[in-house]
Amino acid sequence: MAIPFYDENLFMLNMKSDLEAKASEAIPSVERLTAATKDPIPPSSVLKQLAIAVEAGSKKKSMKDFIASSGSSSPAMERAASTLSAVMALVLREKEDKLTSDFSSNERVLHLISSLFDPEGDFLKRKINSDPEDPSIAFLPRDIHGAPPESLVVKLAEVIGSFKTVRKMALFWHRVIVELRKLWSEEQQLPGVPRDAIPDLKSCLLYQQFQVINCCISRKRLHIIATESLECMMKEANSTIKHSAKYNDGSPESPVLYARLSTGELVLRIGADCPAGDLTLLETGEPVYSPFTQEGPLLTEDLIREHEEFVLRTGSVGAGCSQLLSDMQAFKAANPGCILEDFVRWHSPPDWSENEAITEDSDAFYGGELSTRGQLSLRMRKEGNLWRQLWETSKPVPAVKQAPLFDEDLAVEGILNAFEDIHPLELFGQLFVSLLGLGFTIAEPMLLGNNDLSKLFYDCKEYVVATCQSSNWCEKVYDLVQVYETVETILLNPEESLKMIKQTEEATMTTGEPKGRFKRLGLIFGGKDMLWRNPVSNDQINDEEKSIRQSLSKFFDGKSSLFSKNPRKSGCPSPSEKPPSLLTDWTMV
Repeated sequence: MAIPFYDENLFMLNMKSDLEAKASEAIPSVERLTAATKDPIPPSSVLKQLAIAVEAGSKKKSMKDFIASSGSSSPAMERAASTLSAVMALVLREKEDKLTSDFSSNERVLHLISSLFDPEGDFLKRKINSDPEDPSIAFLPRDIHGAPPESLVVKLAEVIGSFKTVRKMALFWHRVIVELRKLWSEEQQLPGVPRDAIPDLKSCLLYQQFQVINCCISRKRLHIIATESLECMMKEANSTIKHSAKYNDGSPESPVLYARLSTGELVLRIGADCPAGDLTLLETGEPVYSPFTQEGPLLTEDLIREHEEFVLRTGSVGAGCSQLLSDMQAFKAANPGCILEDFVRWHSPPDWSENEAITEDSDAFYGGELSTRGQLSLRMRKEGNLWRQLWETSKPVPAVKQAPLFDEDLAVEGILNAFEDIHPLELFGQLFVSLLGLGFTIAEPMLLGNNDLSKLFYDCKEYVVATCQSSNWCEKVYDLVQVYETVETILLNPEESLKMIKQTEEATMTTGEPKGRFKRLGLIFGGKDMLWRNPVSNDQINDEEKSIRQSLSKFFDGKSSLFSKNPRKSGCPSPSEKPPSLLTDWTMV
């Protein structure tokens, strides 16, 4: 009679091999994602996974918690234990250590990263037939504080939402940060993001931060070009000083520009951009040139809030003074022989009055002799005026030679560090809303020709906008997914949708019971997927967990009470439901 023989090492080796095979399958391929673009809108399964991440993220403090969610005991203690939980923890720990070290070098991950950041590729590019003259379509993503339909944020949302576990979603996000650091160090622009636009405060914070990165790269390049141009001009000026008179025509095509002082001396204009209309300097009569000035700070919505709080708390206006002083120095460098009145006429025209009658008490406000061509406003003439104080201390220095008002390196480094410490709910929430906005932006023009379907669509759209604009929208994330599935069903099965709409309306008329708008949507499509009655179904329990369940249940021959119970019906329990502690975070592996 044969006696069953159990080899623990062989069992663990086989289980580890099975888990590694399942882990590789859990990483989406570029080919599969590209094939999904044949659907009219991103599949609802992707939005579901982002919804799971949103809910799971509300229970975690950082993205690192997802990656380190396998347990806290040491391998030595796990090997010494003989209980079921110890065996399971050991398997998970070894599998996760392997996944963490190999994830970034995985071929599928590398292919995803290269496709996602390919500046010339068409990866995940979808056809959007929106009417640019219809603001209700063009601005839907901005109404819900998402990202533009063809932006990097939306593509990133579809990629991350295609991973089967929240843990791998977190791992991929950290791999994205590595790529962002690489592109920044190489001064390569992010694809799907404007190159030099200031942050769009109507879009989500993640998109604003991507805009800052691109804008900082553009500014660094422009600063290098401007510095090189100034150095070339100085060299040319030194070599052609004897021919300076022929360049004194004020023409913008002149390689070197000079201004004549009241003494008749010619002085080089440094950092001049172009003539400022018909303005001339009051004392010398030379044309006024607008200087190249420093760009202002790039403020995202979070930085604006911090700045406003700082100003309210301290009453400081230091940032405004710094910008004003910088402009004054650049103006002096571009306009030799200028005075404060010249700068005010160029920088703040309302503070200058042309040919205004001079009052008898004017000297009480301004000790100097007033120009017969006009005068400064009352606030500019008052004693102790800040503008005059700054003007007297400013030196003629071109913008490229000044201390920077905005440090691009510091700003981008701060953003990248913030990405590493981002709260999971904040990240996955922005990705969820951005992908939701893409689906509705694509669907709207496709449904305009059918009155019945478009009516239902606009009910869905109004619900999405109203919900996403509320502060507690995350609590209704599963309702939003159900509404998205409604739109998906309308696009994929319009005839079935019309039939279900008609049946529901007839049932409502028969019973005479009034139905709320979203309750009606639930009646129409609620039976399609009962997943969203309770947050997460068995379908969302990942393949690794199923494999572990099957292997361990066979090994223990069904003797464990853990596996004699029915598996929970939802991977993310409701607040009143306490899941088994051993399986709490398995859907995040």
